[in-house]
Amino acid sequence: MSNLVLYTLHLSPPCRAVELTAKALGLELEQKTINLLTGDHLKPEFVKLNPQHTIPVLDDNGTIITESHAIMIYLVTKYGKDDSLYPKDPVKQARVNSALHFESGVLFARMRFNFERILFFGKSDIPEDRVEYVQKSYELLEDTLVDDFVAGPTMTIADFSCISTISSIMGVVPLEQSKHPRIYAWIDRLKQLPYYEEANGGGGTDLGKFVLAKKEENAKA
Repeated sequence: MSNLVLYTLHLSPPCRAVELTAKALGLELEQKTINLLTGDHLKPEFVKLNPQHTIPVLDDNGTIITESHAIMIYLVTKYGKDDSLYPKDPVKQARVNSALHFESGVLFARMRFNFERILFFGKSDIPEDRVEYVQKSYELLEDTLVDDFVAGPTMTIADFSCISTISSIMGVVPLEQSKHPRIYAWIDRLKQLPYYEEANGGGGTDLGKFVLAKKEENAKA
């Protein structure tokens, strides 16, 4: 088995998505923490590893893979016992790819749009239009969940990506269960995974709490 090193920060949703994938595949990761808030990602040694200075980054015996979706696809393709998490069938794979792009282009992008102003720019508010932007993403996910999982009737890496973001943002921008019953049912299904809490649950909750605490701290500054 390869020595898999993941440069990561557990608070980060994309990093947790990779952790979920590794757990699902039964892979052990040597985790090296990169703290974005203290500038670890801007240090020369890390920039050399990833010129885009983002996390997560996977080092598989010298093969460097960046970007969470690329890492998840790589891990399933190379180490998966089957293709259930990332199907080889072109139609099924297209649905997974579509959901991955939805996560990065809509769910994560809108979360980041709100969180960055608090974490990196010292703001103490989230403008109403930005809240509505997130609420619209909830509506889109609700409408997407026509099956038990985001890309069909079975769980895939797209679920890991989407849940890593949703579990983080819902602690800051409330997700009403009465309006989004499909999302809550989907969350409950994923929570049944024996590795869910370790790989994602705690980190998702902690990120939401961290953002709210930082928001209060900024208001007092």
